[in-house]
This record gives sequence, C-alpha cells and structure tokens, in this order.
Amino acid sequence: MLKIGIVTISDRASAGIYEDKSGKEIEKFLRKNITNEFEIVYRLIPDEFDDIVKTLKELVNEKCSLILTTGGTGPAPRDITPEATKEVIEKELPGFGELMRMHSLKYVPTSILARGTAGVVKNSFILNLPGSPKAIRENLEAVWAAIPYAVDLIGGDYIESPTAFRPKKKN
Repeated sequence: MLKIGIVTISDRASAGIYEDKSGKEIEKFLRKNITNEFEIVYRLIPDEFDDIVKTLKELVNEKCSLILTTGGTGPAPRDITPEATKEVIEKELPGFGELMRMHSLKYVPTSILARGTAGVVKNSFILNLPGSPKAIRENLEAVWAAIPYAVDLIGGDYIESPTAFRPKKKN
C-alpha cells in the first residue's frame, strides 16, 4: 500500500503550545487529490537538525514513497528544514521550490523568503512546504501535477490522481 509521510516541523506545535493545523492541511489536500488507498505516517517534531534528518531517514526506511514536510523553510535562525533535507536526499530537484516561490508571489511578496526544496532518496520523494495552511494549499496546487510522475520515475508506489500529469506512452 502507498505510504505517505507528513512531517510537521515546529518547536511550538511539538511542545503542545498550539495545534498542528499544517499537517492536517496536507492530509486534507492528499485525501482530495489521491484516489487510490494510502496510509499516512505522521510525525510532529521540533526545529532540530538531527531530529529532522533522523525522521526523514526513518520515513525513507519505512518505504514512504512521498514525504511532505511543513515548517522551517524561512530565513529565521531556527528554520533549517532545507538544510536537513539536503543532508538526506541523493538528488535535489530545485524546480519544485522555484515554482512554489513563483506561484506564491501572486499572493504575498514575502514568499521570496521561502527556501523550501525537493529531492529524492532511494524510492522516496521529499518536498518541503511552508508552515502556513493557506500557503501549503497554494504550493501543493502549484506543483502537485508533477509529483505522482516524479514518484513513478524513482520507483515509488503508484499515486493515482486525477490532477496528475503523466506523459503519454508512445506506441
């Protein structure tokens, strides 16, 4: 069965200071856009480099074909998600971050500060999303069409989605 990791990276949410709305927004988007059965493997961790690296590696080892992180992508001192992701991935796919920033500029001028990236390790595709539920929705809408095919290319489990783009096979 398709496994998808959702990792919320937040000091305050992991300490119980506030509810994790970002992880729930990702799950809501996935349930709306994926038609085959899937299991979500959820993690809520603080903004700690070693915790992020360890969690991403665990989700890769648990055979999550898609891992979506939320939080820690800005320029603040504790925002280290892209650096931790780059520590784990084998190949970076910078086009995802570039498109998300360009798309978000339509809504908010400060989106240029976002540093999220994407990449692959083994059969897992990892994408860094911002922490705001609204920004998560907007960013996933911008890049989602390419994600199922990216997972296909790395040998991950099939993601059935009516909004996915897959090149037509030549006869």
